[in-house]
Amino acid sequence: MVLGGFDIVVIALVILVILILFAGIKTVPQGYRYTVERFGRYTRTLDPGLNLITPFIERVGARMNVMEQVLDIPTQEVITKDNASVSADAVAFYQVLNPAQAAYQISNLENAIQNLTMTNIRSVMGSMDLDELLSNREVINERLLRVVDEAVGPWGIKVTRVEIKDIQPPADLVESMARQMKAEREKRAQILEAEGSRNAQILRAEGAKQAAVLQAEGEREAAFREAEARERLAEAEARATQFVSQAIAAGDVQAINYFVAQKYTEALVEIGKATNAKIVLMPLEASSIIGSLGGIGAIAKEVFGDGSGPVVQPRPPTPPRAPRTTPTVNRAAPPLPSSET
Repeated sequence: MVLGGFDIVVIALVILVILILFAGIKTVPQGYRYTVERFGRYTRTLDPGLNLITPFIERVGARMNVMEQVLDIPTQEVITKDNASVSADAVAFYQVLNPAQAAYQISNLENAIQNLTMTNIRSVMGSMDLDELLSNREVINERLLRVVDEAVGPWGIKVTRVEIKDIQPPADLVESMARQMKAEREKRAQILEAEGSRNAQILRAEGAKQAAVLQAEGEREAAFREAEARERLAEAEARATQFVSQAIAAGDVQAINYFVAQKYTEALVEIGKATNAKIVLMPLEASSIIGSLGGIGAIAKEVFGDGSGPVVQPRPPTPPRAPRTTPTVNRAAPPLPSSET
């Protein structure tokens, strides 16, 4: 089949139309935005999906990534407020919010953000002391984020985070800080030990105080009970004496004999308990002693009773003759010469 000139022209036109259509169809992937330039001037931004532009009149300008991106900030030397030199590096997270501004307001966007962040790191960290710098990273991050985000706002950029990764003081400074930390911990340990010793002494003093109070209360209670016992004993003695006095007043001779015999016996017991050397002069008349014992027995029978019949009156003691005395010597001491009375 021989093609004529008209057929060749039609085929060429069809191929040209197809090429023009392919040149005007643009596919934008998700997470990107394309800018469109007409004769070199920005006109609009293409969203993700299938888009059409005018071939040979419009073209795609910048292909901007609108996803959040990470930018490493290199290590740099920073002089703190107290003239300490430290090395610091960071990482920044940013996102393109306006592709047109990011494409046409700033050249080399990543380099601009990187240098801006480094400059503000020196400014922020240089205004702080070393101790404050090492202990307040959250404050540093917050100040850096606020300053850098405000600076990149006209570029259509949003800085979401700025994080300080590492702060490295010099080796000699680290050693001195370690010694300082050790001294501080030893100081705290000594303070805690002193407080523990003080609390222990206070507790021991409180315990001794309570023990003394309880002992004093016990002694007071014992003295009170002893005084009460003596008082009751004195009342009993007074009552017994009163009864004896009433019996004597009534003419009961046995009461007198019982009272005298009791006192006589108690005196002999007290003499026998004495530990020192002693000489006791006692009458040896058997009849007198027997009479006295008989009188005491009669008194006891009359007082307590034996339940066997009438009470037998005791025989009065025989009048003593000229007394003879002989010494009774305690065997615990050497004998002494006796004297006659």
